[in-house]
Amino acid sequence: MIVIGVLGVAGVMYLVNGGKPMQDTNGPQICKITVTADILNVRSGPGDMQPIVSTMQRDAVANAEGRVENGYRMLSDRRWVSSQFVALTSDSTCK
Repeated sequence: MIVIGVLGVAGVMYLVNGGKPMQDTNGPQICKITVTADILNVRSGPGDMQPIVSTMQRDAVANAEGRVENGYRMLSDRRWVSSQFVALTSDSTCK
């Protein structure tokens, strides 16, 4: 009886999630970006008025966070890049 209840709850969660499997939120999240611009400015904060602290070349890969503000994604070292010039890598689990 318990097994039927667990399966029923899992089925409801599946339907609520639009027919997609639920993601495991307990596992480590992988978040990496690839630069799609020729040269990408890396800034100290999430905005185009923030100081440029470095640059990245096309196809460079960097660790990032799932955090996006004002169209900027936070890198793992607390620097920021414009989301429109990066793509998540295929093994990323962040959004």
